[in-house]
Amino acid sequence: MIRLEKRPSPSKAWTYATPLLAVLLTMIAGGILFAILGKDPFESIRTIFWDPLFNAQFASYSRPQLLVKAGPLILIAIGLSLGFRAGIWNIGAEGQYIIGAICGAALGLALYPTESRLIFPAMVLAGALGGWAWAMIPAILKTHFRTNEILVSLLLVYVAEQLLASMALGLLRNPEGGGFPGSRNFRDYPAAANPELFEGTGMHWGVVAALIAVIFAYVLLSRHMLGFQIRVTGQSPRAARFSGVSPTRLILVCMGISGALAGMAGLFEVTGPAGQISIDFNVGYGFTAIIVAFLGRLHPIGILLAGLLMALTYIGGELAQLMLGLPAAAIQLFQGMLLFFLLAVDVLTNFRIRLAKREAA
Repeated sequence: MIRLEKRPSPSKAWTYATPLLAVLLTMIAGGILFAILGKDPFESIRTIFWDPLFNAQFASYSRPQLLVKAGPLILIAIGLSLGFRAGIWNIGAEGQYIIGAICGAALGLALYPTESRLIFPAMVLAGALGGWAWAMIPAILKTHFRTNEILVSLLLVYVAEQLLASMALGLLRNPEGGGFPGSRNFRDYPAAANPELFEGTGMHWGVVAALIAVIFAYVLLSRHMLGFQIRVTGQSPRAARFSGVSPTRLILVCMGISGALAGMAGLFEVTGPAGQISIDFNVGYGFTAIIVAFLGRLHPIGILLAGLLMALTYIGGELAQLMLGLPAAAIQLFQGMLLFFLLAVDVLTNFRIRLAKREAA
């Protein structure tokens, strides 16, 4: 008989091994899924994980895209990880990402066609404030009315999506666009654009902000009192209260930081790779960043690596759809498997598997 035995303390070895095991199990299960769909599983896995980086036919395009896709994932996941470490569950980063894009884009479009170096930094600030304000709704409701931040933040995503559609069709629609939905293209407005800093690398200001966020989070968690309070609250809420940590203040700070970073990610995306506010501007980065945060063990360096891996599945998934005819839903399921297996094998961090003889009746 197989039973689980509680470990005296979490295993450090399994803490770092479970993400690797989850990736391996995802590959195996994904291969089975692709075989069921009538595709060669080995070719499918190779197309997703190998070809974007090492196939000369695709690498010149795919390698820069790795940073383009990883930037928003890392930036959002860093913000989410601070709250998750403290037991504060912001599941609505997708909505904060959308609102940040809307606020930042609205400021830039309101100033069109003014040319000034201050416009883009002001847009970044507006995007961060927009994401922060949207995150404050579930934060304030939780601290004052004891609502569940998971449900409130998640439901606000759908409100944000409706606001996005409304803006693309209404206030922010391009007056010179012939009636088609969508704003002006920021690539045609240099003062508000977010182009590549070095041509052909995929490096833009959003990627720079993501790297800065990784460093900031690492220093915060390892050197700052706020980081200590976050870690203590996540490990023992009762001990945190005895040490003088204010739960209300911590909720507002963690939700605010995660909202601001998600809003900035939205602004960098709309002024860079996406180029404009459109009905389908959001592509699920806010939800995928949850997988990135947990795959990276809520550690800044781990999130950096996990973000690059998840970006690779985005690029490889698009390549597999193009070259092998895999449906988009299969790629999304493949990405979801990663979180499923991570949560499943994570039990080994706190429990041992024991074999015991079944006792006689």
